[in-house]
Parts: sequence; C-alpha cells; structure tokens
Amino acid sequence: MVYTRKHPALLIMGLVLLAIGWLAGSGNLKDLTAYLGTARLLGEMTTLPYVFGTVALVVGLWHQFGSHKPGQLDYYLSTVAGGTFILLIAMIVRWFLDPWVAVMSKAMGPVLADKFLHDVLGLNYIVLGIATGMIVVNVFKIPDWAENGVRLSRLGLKTGVVLLGTLYSLAELWQIGLLSVVMIGFFVLGSVWLVLIMGERRKIPNSMGGVLSAGVGVCGVSAAVAAAPVVQAKSTEIAYTIGTILVWGLGCMFLFPAIGHLFGMGHIQFGAWAGTGILNSAQVAGAALAFQPNGIETLKVAEIFNITRVLFLPIIVLWLAVWYVKREESEGKTSAQVSVGKVVFEKFPVFVLGFILLFALSSTGVFAPAQHYQGAYFDNKIKEDKLLSAKDLGTLAAEAGKIQRADQKAALERLVANKKLMSVEDDDTLRGVVNAKILSKDASAVLTKAHRAVRHTSKKIAMFRDFIIWLFAFGLTGLGMQITIAAIKQAGGQPLVIGGVVGTAKAVLSLIVVLLFVREAI
Repeated sequence: MVYTRKHPALLIMGLVLLAIGWLAGSGNLKDLTAYLGTARLLGEMTTLPYVFGTVALVVGLWHQFGSHKPGQLDYYLSTVAGGTFILLIAMIVRWFLDPWVAVMSKAMGPVLADKFLHDVLGLNYIVLGIATGMIVVNVFKIPDWAENGVRLSRLGLKTGVVLLGTLYSLAELWQIGLLSVVMIGFFVLGSVWLVLIMGERRKIPNSMGGVLSAGVGVCGVSAAVAAAPVVQAKSTEIAYTIGTILVWGLGCMFLFPAIGHLFGMGHIQFGAWAGTGILNSAQVAGAALAFQPNGIETLKVAEIFNITRVLFLPIIVLWLAVWYVKREESEGKTSAQVSVGKVVFEKFPVFVLGFILLFALSSTGVFAPAQHYQGAYFDNKIKEDKLLSAKDLGTLAAEAGKIQRADQKAALERLVANKKLMSVEDDDTLRGVVNAKILSKDASAVLTKAHRAVRHTSKKIAMFRDFIIWLFAFGLTGLGMQITIAAIKQAGGQPLVIGGVVGTAKAVLSLIVVLLFVREAI
C-alpha cells in the first residue's frame, strides 16, 4: 500500500513556515510581538519555522513530484504532512492565539484576587491547542493527506512525559519530608482505587476507568497522558478525563481559598490541602496564590505536595497495567495468561521507564545542581556588575516604609546593605513583596532584578523545558484532532460524575486530615 498522497499542501505549509521565520528574523513582527508580549520568543519564532519549513519544503517536493512505492520510506515520509499540519497550528496557538487571549483577559482586569480570567480558566496554549484541534476535526475535517501524520501526536506526548523527569529531583521531597509522602500516598492510592471501583459499578469501559483514575488520582493531565497507552485509552476518553480535571479544578480555584480563610488555615496547612486536593498543577498554584497574595510560603508547600504526586506516577501506571490486563481477561476480551512479569516487561510503557531514568539522573545533579527546584537553583556568588546600583538602592530606600511585616523589612534591609540577596529565605520573602504589589513598579522591578541575579536555570534544564513545551503543544493539538463531538456524545456523562464524586471526597477528607494533623511547624 502507498501511503503518500500527491498533494501540494505540504509544499505550501513549508513556504508558510519559511515566511514566518523570515518575518520574525527580519524584524517585521516586532510591533506585533511587543503588543502580545512575546518579544522573548522571537528567537524560536525564527529558528523553528526555518528548520521545519525546510524539511516540509524538501519532503513536499518529493510528495508532489517523486515516485512513490510501498515500503517503510513511503510510510514514514507520508506522516510529515500531518505532522507539519499539527505543528503549524500549534505554532499559531502558542505564538499568537494564546498571547492574544492573555492580552484580552488582562484588559478586563483581575477576576479572582490578582488572577486574570485566562489564568482562572486555564486558557493557556495547551487548552487552546486541544480546542483548536477539536474545531478542525469537527468543523472542517482532517484532510486525507494529513490523516496518517496526525497519529504522531501520541509520540510527542510520550516524549514530553519522558522529559518531565528532568524537572524534578529527590531534593524537593526533603523540604516537607515524610508528611507529603504519607498524605499524598494515601490520597493518590485511595483516589485511584475509588475511581476504579466506581467505574466497575457504573459499567464504564476499563480503558476509561484506567485513564480517569490516573488523572483524578495522581496529577491531572500529565498523569492521564502517561497512563493512556497502558490501558489503551481512546482519544475521547482522554478528552473526558481532561475535561473533568479542568471543570473540577476551576471550582477549586474559587472555593479552596475561601474555605481556607474560613477555617483560619496557615500557610503549611493550606499548601498541604491544595497540593493534595486540587487535581491540576496550574490550578494548585493559582489557589495557593489566591490564598496568600502577599507571599509565596503557601505556594512553596503546595508545589512540594504537587511534585510528590508526580513521583507516584510510575507506581500508578504499573498498578493500572496489571489491573487492566486482569480486567480484560476476566471479561473474556483476552485469552492470554496474566502474570505480573508479563505485564512489567510487555505492558509497562517504555516512555514511563524513560521518565524514571531521567528523574533518577536529575536527582544526581546531572542536569542541574542537586538542590535545584524544577531546574532553578540559588547562587549569590555574583559578579560586581550584577550587584544593585546606587540608583536601585535609592529606589528601595525611598519605599521601605511601605513594608509592614517584620520579616520582609529585615530581608529588605539585608538586601540594601549587601547590594544582593544573601539567602534563599530572603529571596522567597521578597518575592512575596513583589507578588503582593506592595511597592511601586520601579521598586518591584529592582527586587525582580535582585532575584534574577541569584536564581539561575541550568542550560540543560532550559533546553528540556523548551522541548517539553513544544512536545505537549504538538501532541495535545494533535490529540484534539482525534476527538469528535459524535464520539463524545456516545461516551455519556459518567466520567464527569465519577470524577466529581471522587474529587469531592478527596478534597473533603484531605481537609479533615490537614485540620486534625497538620500544624504550622513540621
């Protein structure tokens, strides 16, 4: 069978990509990027279109004028058109649509504490990419020449999950210690088990129950994507899981801070609760900042609990692999003899093993110093030109009286005296001043300058982050192209019901545990 379609689409897309690269590199997009706040992305807006545009142009010429015969070369090159189609849409979403939505949202003003509408709703390039893909497939239909390449989206997602392992290390766990491991372990395992039980009783497909349990029980979208292959989840089932996570997380953004203040919770208590009870990482951060807009103590605790959930992902995937095969066999859908060994070696996804490997390497400090946090580490051994200038110090001194908290005053005094931040604690404290907008923009800019002078990102980690951004943008845009409205209607509303029940149970029970057992000093 010949898979390649003779069509000028790939050739045209290659020319479009090259045009985007030229416009970005020549400065013609300078005004637009200034308006959208994406001037920092001009480098990738030049390089990526040139690279992939050249590939698309060359392969497009072969598609149009070459001789095509059945074989591996024909099969693999036939996917380039669909892959380029996804990538072009992902670029438009990432570089233009996402920033434009943010600009419009900010023009409306804050809607929750200091959070804007697009932050509250989670309208980032990931969600917009999925939505755009769904519009393409449901309104316009996937072109015949692109169908084979759309399948590449899953490869992008798997590779992105592997690289996520580089952003975390065991060093994070020691900041909260045994508390996060015990709490997260109990609620992660309990939530996964409860979803599987409810799914069985409500007779949803095993694949739907598996992917939903990972998303609701572990860490949201990333967990759902990681678990999908091992339970052979369909695109519609992944979409339902993501929808459940986003709907539940949106409610948590509003309710958790209000409930936290109602119960008089402290930073550690609320951070532990938000990091345990909210499903999506971005919404965990949003709720933490809404609870404490004048500091980041709550955010730090919440993120440690959130990271701990990620560490349970390989365990959950292995559990689901065993569970899925046994369920399929018990229902007569497979005649193969089930054994744990077979599941481990044949069913356990290789990309999750890749995640574990990179996580282990990250913990050794291969990608960044051992005490890094998601790639960033503190180092105040800075050069003379990085110290605050006399003008900077004058700006801070003039507004020092606006700060009321004793710890913030002391941190600011040490900064002024030394012209640089002297400790991680001072850095965190003054970041809280910036977040709370206590000082003017000029003074806050000085504090941000001091923060950037001592906080560094490993070049390797920065590279991995860029890869991850594009792999998830590509993969989830392509995933959206595999979700049809008709298929969603056929699936019914059971996932949302199950996710809502389990999410509510997790939130309520974890609140009780936090109020009873978690104190502000651990």
